[in-house]
Amino acid sequence: MFKFVIGALIVLHGLVHLFYFGQSRRLFELQPGMVWPDKSWVFSAHMGDEVIRSLANISCLLAAAGFVAGGSGMVMGWTWWRAMVMGVAVFSTSFYILFWDGTGQKLADQGGIALLINIAILVAIFIW
Repeated sequence: MFKFVIGALIVLHGLVHLFYFGQSRRLFELQPGMVWPDKSWVFSAHMGDEVIRSLANISCLLAAAGFVAGGSGMVMGWTWWRAMVMGVAVFSTSFYILFWDGTGQKLADQGGIALLINIAILVAIFIW
């Protein structure tokens, strides 16, 4: 039962990435005035907002698919789930850091909570 609950939470964490996909595609705003991933501290000096949003779209979809696959693999008892979840947690953490606007404000709007969840997942996998 514990494995099912944890696997389901990993899947749900992956599905939350689809909200950020919708935000980056400008299908909706998660928060009024939220402009994520525009103003990326890494990419804004080198490319336009449309290209940045496209990179964020792809990153969010890959992270969502990876967490869903990894969480499902955990529930099904497949041996590769750990590697998948660890890899996608590192990937998700990396792209949220890269798309961050470089300020310390509104961190939750820029994936700050996802970073904490990813770190918790990584720690749990190393301990488990």
